[in-house]
Amino acid sequence: MRTYETLLGGEWVTTGEWIDVHDPADVRAPVARVPALAAKDVTRAYDHAEQGFARWKRTSPFERARILTDAARLVRERLEEIAADVTAENGKTLAEARGETGKAADFLDYYAGLARQGYGTLLHDARPETRTHTQREPIGVILVISPWNDPLITPARKLAPLLATGNAAVLKPATETPASGLHFARALHDAGLPAGVLNVVTGRTAEIEEALLDDPRIAGLTFTGSNEVGNRIRRRLADRNVRFQGELGGKNASVVLKDADLPAAAKGVVAASFGQAGQRCTATSRVIVERPVYEEFTRLLVAEAEALRAGPGTDPATTLCPLAGPRQRDSVLADIDRAVEQGATVLTGGHADTEGERAHGCWVQPTVLGDITPGTAIWREEVFGPVLALRAVDGFAAAVAAVNDSAFGLAAAVFTRDLGSAYRFADEAECGQVAVNTTTTGWDVHLPFGGFHDSGTAYKEQGEEVLRFSTRVKTVAVHFGG
Repeated sequence: MRTYETLLGGEWVTTGEWIDVHDPADVRAPVARVPALAAKDVTRAYDHAEQGFARWKRTSPFERARILTDAARLVRERLEEIAADVTAENGKTLAEARGETGKAADFLDYYAGLARQGYGTLLHDARPETRTHTQREPIGVILVISPWNDPLITPARKLAPLLATGNAAVLKPATETPASGLHFARALHDAGLPAGVLNVVTGRTAEIEEALLDDPRIAGLTFTGSNEVGNRIRRRLADRNVRFQGELGGKNASVVLKDADLPAAAKGVVAASFGQAGQRCTATSRVIVERPVYEEFTRLLVAEAEALRAGPGTDPATTLCPLAGPRQRDSVLADIDRAVEQGATVLTGGHADTEGERAHGCWVQPTVLGDITPGTAIWREEVFGPVLALRAVDGFAAAVAAVNDSAFGLAAAVFTRDLGSAYRFADEAECGQVAVNTTTTGWDVHLPFGGFHDSGTAYKEQGEEVLRFSTRVKTVAVHFGG
């Protein structure tokens, strides 16, 4: 079992109290442990962040860029070690973990480049002999709350832009998967990030929640996770001048029109639905198929799902990893059972997978459900597991209406050979990310990312759009006449 320290004020520290971390492929024994910080340690983290911000906001953007670039290099040099720990604590395949590690480095490189760019705009002024401009400034100390499903890439997505623009951060990684974020913090620390600019709080949320959320020095809070928790945080911040960026739930749909390349669509939907065992915010969980091709597409889809090979993430042959833990597995199984009670038909899967080496892990068979109606709970509620619900519809308009008949609006895809249908879908789908003839997953670092409706808040992540969250705008007028 590996023991980790956490980063406070530029020092790697422990507390004597520990949290065990388990591998979802075999939950019998912990694979790592991290410090369980107390409320007083969280307050110390904000003390350090306040001091770190005072220094970092005055640091040259070129120096910030150098540190981020060096950290990216270190992440790539340590890729195999980091990926192995991502797999150990999260369960995803090594191929997925390597991809996540590489993309974490890409975020650092991308925002290192943006740190060098212009930070304001010259504006015309109606007053004579007056020159006016805007300038962007960091907002202060930002609390980053990261989920268990992408334990490395989410801290990278959030931390890289806020550090590039001169903010300080307190990172709270998920209790189930803290080691990945600690790897990211170590790369930044070893690259020369000044003390206090980044602090990592490992601990049990119930024991430190008040200290974590109520500190008056928080200028912004960026959160990825469930709507239930996100909305509770938003209400807690409502009477304070704290920016809130939330990447919340999704019930993403893929539409298969009758003119689509059906084998390619089946492969794309399975990749989007069952990669990381469906534990992606952008995973396809609803499939809407034009009725004339419903039976043929369903046959192809079921065959692709049944060809997946369940196993531990360390096995190169594995194409279906375990769920993140026993609680997540049991929740997914309960959702499947409820769908069946409400009239759904299990076309494949539907049960836990406890065969052989999987006896002590958290696998659920890749599941495809038919006979779904708009009123079926699994059609509307996020499952976050390897479960697909299928519906047949009549025509393009009905397909778009089915996509938009949701409280969420994160991602949607359409499979079609018709360019007109593709563009109409892009215009009419009520979601933040639209894919044509490709998966709902896989959005790169420079692409703005975020959902509509209950899937998120107005502040997007990634690309240049995220800078609206991590910076504030100041307008300066200079009169240069006599």
